[in-house]
Amino acid sequence: MGLSRRPVRLTVDHLTALSGHGADCLYWQLDPVRRSRLSGEEAAEEKRDWVSEVLREWGACGHVLLDDDVVVAHALYAPAAFAPGSASLPTAPVTPDAVQLLTVWVDLEHRGGGLGRLLVRAAAKDLVDREVVALEAFGDSRRHPHGCVVPTGFLTALGFRTQRAHPAYPRMRMELRSTLRWKDEVEQAIGALLGAVRPAKAPKPAPPAVRE
Repeated sequence: MGLSRRPVRLTVDHLTALSGHGADCLYWQLDPVRRSRLSGEEAAEEKRDWVSEVLREWGACGHVLLDDDVVVAHALYAPAAFAPGSASLPTAPVTPDAVQLLTVWVDLEHRGGGLGRLLVRAAAKDLVDREVVALEAFGDSRRHPHGCVVPTGFLTALGFRTQRAHPAYPRMRMELRSTLRWKDEVEQAIGALLGAVRPAKAPKPAPPAVRE
């Protein structure tokens, strides 16, 4: 089957196939004290419960990419109310009109191919369809970033702009309406280009002149 280039919506069943920080990372879901008290198995169960709750109360909260049914990349997003762990960051809270991008993770063997960008675009499209105004994320600007926090450089490359500056954890924002307009402009430009390269139709012959 091979790698699918079409992200699919995250379900609870996908969690067992997540690697890296995906299956048991509770950086956003719990405060630091509660996180420290859980074993790896308990953390994985807590993560499943969290995904189930968000799906039930709010709706889709992530996308995954599959390679022969193995999850090789995933992204999570949710309203800030479902991410109490972010309260410990110095640039919190997320702006009320935005949804928070929590985690973007790509398997080491699949990095460098734009999969993370693809997942964020899928999230943006989903949120625009749900009339969400913006997507915000806490960037990690440290030399060795935490696996559950998105690197600031990655966010900047995607078009996120600094909403609240900080040397380690800036809060970044993407205006989704602007992103949608940009997408429309690109599609229109492609359409114009295709029209320019199509062979022009032969002009219809002029009607014969009428002699008086």
